[in-house]
Amino acid sequence: MKKLSDTRYIFVTGGVTSSLGKGILASSLAKLLQSRGYSVTIQKLDPYINIDPGTLNPYEHGECFVTEDGAETDLDLGHYERFLNEATSQANNVTTGRIYQSVISKERKGDYLGKTVQIIPHITDEIKRRIKMLGSKGKYDIVVTEIGGTVGDIESLPYIESVRQLKWELGSKAIVIHLTLVPYLAATGELKTKPTQHSVKQLLEEGVQPDILVLRTEHNIEASVREKVALFCNVSIDAVVQSINVPTIYEVPLKMLDEKLDITVLKKLGLPVHDKIDLSSWNDFLTRLKNPTKTVEIGLVGKYVELHDAYKSIAEALIHAGAENRCKVDIKWIHSEDINNSNYTEILSKLNGIIVAPGFGHRGMKGKILTAKFARENNVPYFGICLGMQVAVIEFARNVLKMEDADSTEMSPKTPYPVIDLMEQQKGITDYGGTMRLGAYECRIIESESNVCKAYNKLTIHERHRHRYEFNDAYREKFIAAGMIPVGINPDTDLVEIIEIPNHRWFVGVQFHPEYRSTVLNPHPLFVDFIKNSLE
Repeated sequence: MKKLSDTRYIFVTGGVTSSLGKGILASSLAKLLQSRGYSVTIQKLDPYINIDPGTLNPYEHGECFVTEDGAETDLDLGHYERFLNEATSQANNVTTGRIYQSVISKERKGDYLGKTVQIIPHITDEIKRRIKMLGSKGKYDIVVTEIGGTVGDIESLPYIESVRQLKWELGSKAIVIHLTLVPYLAATGELKTKPTQHSVKQLLEEGVQPDILVLRTEHNIEASVREKVALFCNVSIDAVVQSINVPTIYEVPLKMLDEKLDITVLKKLGLPVHDKIDLSSWNDFLTRLKNPTKTVEIGLVGKYVELHDAYKSIAEALIHAGAENRCKVDIKWIHSEDINNSNYTEILSKLNGIIVAPGFGHRGMKGKILTAKFARENNVPYFGICLGMQVAVIEFARNVLKMEDADSTEMSPKTPYPVIDLMEQQKGITDYGGTMRLGAYECRIIESESNVCKAYNKLTIHERHRHRYEFNDAYREKFIAAGMIPVGINPDTDLVEIIEIPNHRWFVGVQFHPEYRSTVLNPHPLFVDFIKNSLE
């Protein structure tokens, strides 16, 4: 379809409570618009004052998602990529910290000519500039912007004010979708709309009239309830949409299609509604996902497993790979601190495959090393991601190469065998983020008969990184001689990116994060091959 002359903007806000699924709603709507032939992207505006989630504890924020250009971002960007099958960038995630950092930097340089710097217009102007940045590139017909937090939060006020100004400036080229909760009271058997009314009232007090209301619910909302919401909230009846709970997030686009959300949005933006919508590949994925022919049990070993969002991309990549293999992936969430010498065989012996998850710090390392040992010795498919690769290297050094106390200098700075270490040029850097390797890097697969090469079916790949410690090249020949082979190498630095044990059924460790690249329409080949071998 021909590119629109002017980009349209859709703002998604949330009310009543957090965690209603603004990211999934935004992703689902964007998917529908994309399937109707429009070029769409999504961005997230986060109200917290941190520069980015890179230094946030996973318990605070869940997973830190990394983009191609090395931005550490909110986990919702993972949803955006998985739904749209398109890469995001730094411009797709904006935090209050970045906004203030930019404004204060301009003030220090004298850009404001000595004027008093204020929330309005300086902060709001910077927010509006960031919002319109994606549209100004001329690449997208529609930009969907998710406003983090809940309407009424003091942190969100500058963003809502910016939306108010943009709606005024852009006219019919911008609309607001407000997602709220309609709770069900079992005692009376009623759906209650009052929280939605109060949420919209709060939004109106901040100067924004929502154009569409999406009502999150556990029960079907009758026409009379929709009419009541429409009347009290100043929206047309066709603009009151229900979002009912579904078994998988990947069904939400179809539910929104049934509700004609995409059609309502296009009409309000003054855009043509193309009769044909192509969701054939999406429906094919759902058919395979909902009709598995077998089940595979995968142990996900990590130190944040009580918070599943800490490993969101891995969990979703396993869903994609399971659908590709026509099987249900039953994830067993195993806390690495619960694994010890006396119980590791009992805990791990029932699994068809094992993933040791990424992470930072020494907590839970003993359990992860025992896990790698069990998988190696018992021919159980093993997939080590980032720290999971480093764990496999440490275990191999200790138990095969007989290097007692081999370790990573991250965990043990004085280890006699630093098989995982900082590169020399990193050691003098004191800034916490300065030693990080972030974003996409090239990797050459040098063993054409390896499982990794068979999975990718090519010799040159590009994968995203988020780490600071590396395989210590001083030990490379010893590992090769003992049977752990570096099969993937960075061509510019000669750093080891992938290790594999050829005489094992499937034992692979990768220094990068393949989970970030897995999407509904393009499941990651390593996850697909891992599940395939775990089934066998």
